[in-house]
Amino acid sequence: MKWIHLSDLHIGKRVNEISMIDDQKYILQNILDIIEEKQVEGVILAGDIYDKPIPSAEAVQVLDDFLSQLSKRNLSTYMISGNHDSMERLSFASSLLKNSHVYISNVFNGIIEPIITKDNYGEIAIYLLPFIKPAMVRPFYEEEIQSYNDAIETIMKHITIEKERRNILVSHQFVTGAITCDSEEISVGGMDNVDSRLFEAFDYVALGHIHGAQSIGRETIRYCGTPLKYSFSEEKHVKTATIIDMKEKGNITIEEVPLIPKRDMRTIKGSYEFVTAKEHYKTTNVDDYIHITLTDEEDIVDVMAKLRTIYPNLMSISYDNKRTRENQKLQNVEKAKEKTPIQLFEELYQVQNNSTMSEEQIQFITKLMEDIWEHGGEN
Repeated sequence: MKWIHLSDLHIGKRVNEISMIDDQKYILQNILDIIEEKQVEGVILAGDIYDKPIPSAEAVQVLDDFLSQLSKRNLSTYMISGNHDSMERLSFASSLLKNSHVYISNVFNGIIEPIITKDNYGEIAIYLLPFIKPAMVRPFYEEEIQSYNDAIETIMKHITIEKERRNILVSHQFVTGAITCDSEEISVGGMDNVDSRLFEAFDYVALGHIHGAQSIGRETIRYCGTPLKYSFSEEKHVKTATIIDMKEKGNITIEEVPLIPKRDMRTIKGSYEFVTAKEHYKTTNVDDYIHITLTDEEDIVDVMAKLRTIYPNLMSISYDNKRTRENQKLQNVEKAKEKTPIQLFEELYQVQNNSTMSEEQIQFITKLMEDIWEHGGEN
């Protein structure tokens, strides 16, 4: 059976106050074309369907149109809520939609029952696990649940999995080791980390939440990434649709099909004279979403309005010159002065390890520093 794994549509999103709705309609049509071309039979939507818990009427209409197009093609769709979605609103009419083969995760109640489908190789069980926090899980189990990892581990213990059949998990969490970018909401210090080893029983884990396509732990535990770029930190991303060809148990192939946007997102750096020169902008797509970094030493008056006469979808402007570099240095120095050596060490550890120090590690470093300060002058 062939599946398309999608996530983080963020329908209705605005970037730098510019609506992405037209771009989203365009890319969803692109996805429908890929579904036909690749003869996809099942669609997975792994959370963050909308960008806000209360989506706009236009965003709701875009999703309604997309699901209707999938239903017309006799495709089964499996959808969960992400951290940007409202579980209650997204699951509205889910019982009724099952008649159109659209399966939506319910509000979490401690019970995750599989949805069973079949192909020429036998049964496939699909488990829909919406985005959860520890507080959402505690009321339903006796186990002590302190962290996101505890929550997922407890849920996994209470799921009945028949290992002889093929099993798919659809989840929207931050799995340890994932590479992030600026447009995601990740807890500081990795508090929302989940260990990929908790998913060993599943043949394929369709993840959402991280905006760059990547596999974690093994090839079949996978983030598909967003279909569009939603921040300039994603400029170098190649957005794709993930196609999973699942045959007999243990036989899975994965293909990434490029998604070509209506407008790309990119940065331009140079002087005002350079970015406004015809020989430059005539050789580039001026309709792209653009951030311009100006290198002029003096600020240009009314620069945004002037540059938008050339670049109509200009999103933002910054300066990189002697003044801004000095300001950045001063800000960094002042911030550092306000922190203790232990705090500075903790920040360095977090950057290098993508996790916070344990209490035991903090105590060890504190004692080490105290010993150094106490005996530093001794020969």
